[in-house]
Amino acid sequence: MTPKAWYKHYSRRVEDRRLPRTAPEQESYAQTVGEDGVALLDWVESEEAPAKLRQLQQVAILRTAWKRHYIRDESSVSGSFSVRFKTNQEVSQAVEKVESPYDSEARYRSKSGMHWTGYMVHISETCDENSVHLITHVHTTPADVHEAMCTESIHKALTDKGVPPLEHLVDAAYVSAELLVRSRDHYGIDLVGPARINARWQTKVEGAYTGDQFTIDWEKREVHCPQGVVSKAWRDYNNAEGKPYHVVHFPKAACQDCQARALCTQTKQQPRRLHLHPRPEHEALQAARQRLKSEEGKRLYAQRSGVEGSLSQGVRAFGIRHTRYRRLAKTHLQQIVTAVAINLDRIAAWLAGRPLAATRISHFAALAA
Repeated sequence: MTPKAWYKHYSRRVEDRRLPRTAPEQESYAQTVGEDGVALLDWVESEEAPAKLRQLQQVAILRTAWKRHYIRDESSVSGSFSVRFKTNQEVSQAVEKVESPYDSEARYRSKSGMHWTGYMVHISETCDENSVHLITHVHTTPADVHEAMCTESIHKALTDKGVPPLEHLVDAAYVSAELLVRSRDHYGIDLVGPARINARWQTKVEGAYTGDQFTIDWEKREVHCPQGVVSKAWRDYNNAEGKPYHVVHFPKAACQDCQARALCTQTKQQPRRLHLHPRPEHEALQAARQRLKSEEGKRLYAQRSGVEGSLSQGVRAFGIRHTRYRRLAKTHLQQIVTAVAINLDRIAAWLAGRPLAATRISHFAALAA
């Protein structure tokens, strides 16, 4: 028999209800939903339930989602059980990835202060100055797929369509040393974007010796530090993914007696070590960083700002953040249709001579101009 409280809690669709806003109310609501879900799954497994229920895919998905978000603690004394909502750390470590029983392919993502469960869309468009800007490709992935995992797939799709760009202006998340080389060598595409920031402490201390201050002699497999000391050993390794890298060791005695040691390493006994990409990747990464420091590189990369307008247009005018259907394939289809609608709108505006909307500025900022 269905508990009477369930009619109060679940008679209306969740999207038609106002969910709790305060943290204590949200925790209480999550606890109630978790306990009710466990009770439902227990009933499905009982002899009272029809056997065919246990064979439904929806039940398997519900069970996986609950296993990801809740912990069931059995009491060996009383035979009862309790349900606990997992912490964010516990959820992140869980093997199961199903976030919602409504869509088994949707994934959780946290980025730049935003949190959502669903998918990510990656849009490529033309950015020529004297022609209409058109979307040339739409790439859709679950939300937990990092942007760098999409770069090569996007390049392959653009090449297969016959519309590969000579220069592809991308966000920093799409750039890596390996991708810079592979884009150039495999697809003839010049990948332009900010290289990932070096997070080592030397980059945050004024006057400290960063990696780009060391001189590398690739033929001799030697590195010279800013103080003129030559490296002692050069060793080759492969990471867990089988990708090669080099580790360079400097002589311990020279580093211990060096007057600039505090600017080079924070270890008490060990000498300075450098981790290097293979030569093609190292040089491509250095060139990419220097390029965006130049005025020409800054002007080139400034063209990428147009894609932010495309994303805004997709969100505000075409509702691209919300899909009518579930699963990755249907979500991707809707995003393609949305891109087509955006292109038609832009072509119509181009033929009608309707200019692009100007970026809004405040009245105070206008005084500076």
